[in-house]
Amino acid sequence: MAITAADVNKLRQMTGAGMMDCKNALVESEGNIETAIDILRKKGQKIAAKRSDRDANEGFVYSMNTPDYSFGVVIMLNCETDFVAKTDDFVNFGKAITELAIAHKPKNVEELLALTLNGVTVEATAIELTGKTGEKIQISHYELIESAFVTSYNHNGNRLATIVGFNKNATNLETVGHEIAMQIAAMAPVAVDQNRVKPEVLAHELEIAREVTREEGKPEDMIEKIAQGKLAKFLKENTLFSQEFIRDNKKTVGQYMKETDAELVCVGFKRLQLGV
Repeated sequence: MAITAADVNKLRQMTGAGMMDCKNALVESEGNIETAIDILRKKGQKIAAKRSDRDANEGFVYSMNTPDYSFGVVIMLNCETDFVAKTDDFVNFGKAITELAIAHKPKNVEELLALTLNGVTVEATAIELTGKTGEKIQISHYELIESAFVTSYNHNGNRLATIVGFNKNATNLETVGHEIAMQIAAMAPVAVDQNRVKPEVLAHELEIAREVTREEGKPEDMIEKIAQGKLAKFLKENTLFSQEFIRDNKKTVGQYMKETDAELVCVGFKRLQLGV
């Protein structure tokens, strides 16, 4: 059958694929729209396979919490170029999968990919978007927190986002939670407090401190003591409760939280940033 410009345009509007790709798919399917869509999806799968070894370092980072503040997620959706990262299709996909995660609470990326978005799995939708853009599209990170109160923060440009959870739902915690989420975004703490720093991080920082101390020419019998001092400084600057509060550097984040509620505790946070 003859393929008209209207047919091609209709398929293009439905799929977002290029004009020639749509025309070729319609010719191959003998004008059957549904079959043509399947052909384009298969093309997308082939493109995705060919580009699986490409770096996808650009993208869209987005966080969200439920209306009752009991659950939050942060997602990193990657592509290869900043150009694609700023397109409406890519950004809308990132927001849609975040909303889907909020609604269904998947435990990991695999469960998120298996969820259905507009009748198609998230994984298949990502493959279709790969076919449309010609770039590798992938959900590289997905983090969640469930607690008495969870809030989220999205930095301008959507290259950085955070979620943070607390042990209780205090009266003014929306404001306090937002401030803490911004603190985490700006200062990138490695843990909530010094007791929750991973042993491998402590070992790594202590070894660096020893090497730096040796390079400074300090006596060998003083290296361990000096290195421990450097580690203590690192922990003060890089754990959330001990950090200077960005809104008022005369107090720590821990002090700011205690002023709000003596029993208020941050139970955890997640921070995702492109390029890190």
